[in-house]
Amino acid sequence: MKNLIFYLGVSMLFTHELDAVLNNEWRVLPLTSWLPDEMGQLTFIAIHIPLFAILLALISSRNELIRHRTRFGISVFLPIHGIFHLAFMTHENYEFESVISNFLIFAGSVCGLLYLVLNQKHWNLPIK
Repeated sequence: MKNLIFYLGVSMLFTHELDAVLNNEWRVLPLTSWLPDEMGQLTFIAIHIPLFAILLALISSRNELIRHRTRFGISVFLPIHGIFHLAFMTHENYEFESVISNFLIFAGSVCGLLYLVLNQKHWNLPIK
């Protein structure tokens, strides 16, 4: 069950990033908001290629410690990501207003929190 919750959270994050292109998220992010629109979009999309490749490689690593830490890190990031979206909702270029956009963001946050709660007894144990 906990693995399903983790993978649902990751899936919502990845799907949110598809939705982020539709909602012009690069116009809100400090690192890309100053770029001309076409360059901002290209940069936003291009950054996600190595980012997703790295995350997928870490999630599927044969090294149990790497997989464990990656799951922990992503699960911590998911609710922080939701908090970032709450903070940016008043930004003039913020466009995530649809039910599906908000579901992906905040249900992903809940999945991250739930995964952390379900695994709390494992986070302090060293993996051999």
